[in-house]
Amino acid sequence: MASKAGTYSGWGPQWLDDSRVRFRLWAPRAQSLEVVTDDAAHPMNAVGEGWFEADVSDLREGAGYRFRLADGLEIIDPAAHFQPEGLKAPSMLVDHGRYSWQTQDWTCFPWEEAVVSEIHIGTFTKEGTFAAAIERLPHLAETGINALEVLPVAHFPGARGWGYDGVLHYAPHSSYGSPDDVKAFVDAAHAHGIAVYLDVVYNHFGPEENYLPHYAPDFFHTERATPWGVALDFTRAPVRRYFVDNALHWLEHYRFDGLRLDATHEIYDASQEHVLVEIVREVRARFPGRRIHLIAEGQRHRWGMVGYRTGRPLLYDAGWNDHFHQALSVLVTGETGGYYADFAKDPEKGLARAMEGRRPETRSPREMVPEADYAEAHWPPQAFMNFLQNHDQVGNRAFGDRLWTRIDPPLARILTALLLLSPQIPMLFMGDEYGETNPFMFFADYAGEIGEAVRKGRRDEAINFGSIAADDETTALPDPLSVSTFEQSKLDWDHARSAGAQERLALHRQLIALRRKHIIPLLAATEPVAANVVEAANGCLAIDWQFHRSKLQIRAKLVAGPESLPPVTGSILWFERSQLSDDGPEIVVALV
Repeated sequence: MASKAGTYSGWGPQWLDDSRVRFRLWAPRAQSLEVVTDDAAHPMNAVGEGWFEADVSDLREGAGYRFRLADGLEIIDPAAHFQPEGLKAPSMLVDHGRYSWQTQDWTCFPWEEAVVSEIHIGTFTKEGTFAAAIERLPHLAETGINALEVLPVAHFPGARGWGYDGVLHYAPHSSYGSPDDVKAFVDAAHAHGIAVYLDVVYNHFGPEENYLPHYAPDFFHTERATPWGVALDFTRAPVRRYFVDNALHWLEHYRFDGLRLDATHEIYDASQEHVLVEIVREVRARFPGRRIHLIAEGQRHRWGMVGYRTGRPLLYDAGWNDHFHQALSVLVTGETGGYYADFAKDPEKGLARAMEGRRPETRSPREMVPEADYAEAHWPPQAFMNFLQNHDQVGNRAFGDRLWTRIDPPLARILTALLLLSPQIPMLFMGDEYGETNPFMFFADYAGEIGEAVRKGRRDEAINFGSIAADDETTALPDPLSVSTFEQSKLDWDHARSAGAQERLALHRQLIALRRKHIIPLLAATEPVAANVVEAANGCLAIDWQFHRSKLQIRAKLVAGPESLPPVTGSILWFERSQLSDDGPEIVVALV
């Protein structure tokens, strides 16, 4: 990476000493190239295989620079580390060695101990900055949350957005703060015992302010498309290096404790070693003394990604368990359209399958692990992250309404117990711990044709996520490009002080404490876990997990009715029954 010694063959500026910087850019279609600093233009040398580089002296942190093509077009560095004045201004040099870490000895905790909350920095506080988010860390620590999954912060067009359309993958968005602000947030989180994972997007570039096609069209696989734009060509070494180095960049310079890789099923790679495997290999090798947690989305297309052997992951520590949310949502809300349609017929079976971690019946042709490793793999509970809702499933609804606004409070308590006392890794969505009722909507900062396409796409997403009917052409939806949509999506921390919110916080503290005492110790075993689904009535879940020395039993009735739950045989850890009626939902968790 950017050490001040040795040879560097990757992307982005490298400090050679305290005032000398090596600039590099892969521009295979460029005839010539200059790097333009604040006071001069410096010719760059072609060094082979499409790379250009130049060593420039007398520079300091904060100096601005751009690259200039032969036709005079000036472009920003796609691997810039900071873009403080937006995507049309110069990139800025950052000296990462200058920050003084206060938690140097932090090495993180084992993955099975994680209790995660997903947060969006721009809406987590009124100010929408890393600096302001630091003030909320004591609240999270006191609740028992010990890990944060931060939505993407890579610099995207405009002043607001979810972050999944980044174009500068090495630069934190300037609206959230400076690189030092990001580091201070991670530093402060570690001081509170909280790990911080970063959501990264390695499947496409955003649709605006991406200049790579001008000088490196080979970066893209123009014959393939993702739902968000043209695919990337990972068979080319510079493309692979851009993203492998990016993973190392966030983990090294910002000391994030892990990464969540977005939509891995949309990452195509015909190379002998898939780039998703190379990322894991290089990360594990670079940080042998730290626990780095790697999370995948889309892993159900490649189950081997989250398989374990002898208690250790073959590749990634876990994958998002969308099926848990989908099946549970059908049961408790009755919504069966779009995204939920696959679970409409038998949601009870879908929920049980989502929780038992059973080996797939057939091996996917897209698997990335050798057949021998796959044959010996098992899928323990910690290979999956469960959630009642996340940014997608709230924000893609027509009005960004949260689950808590659509179900009775007693059922909310039962679902929370199911989430936090199940053996999978639990993930809350920001504000869940106190029952936030403000919406979280989709918002962006585009204009022109792209802006209109974003507006048009909102109705399709709302239909897909079951919140409006497929033939609904009249319901007015919030404008995703309006500043007010963004402002309305921010957490209401005043609500967190209300009596009802305090009751929910107390519930979370109690359940997380039970999880730490009774559930987490079970997950440390290296032996495979046997899950047994017990026959139960409609609307009910009954499942046992046999660990090495103990058995965890969960029985949950999720809809009102006269049905009875199968009995448990162990000591009861938690029992809760809705007080709305004698036939209401209930949950029993026991340990044998």
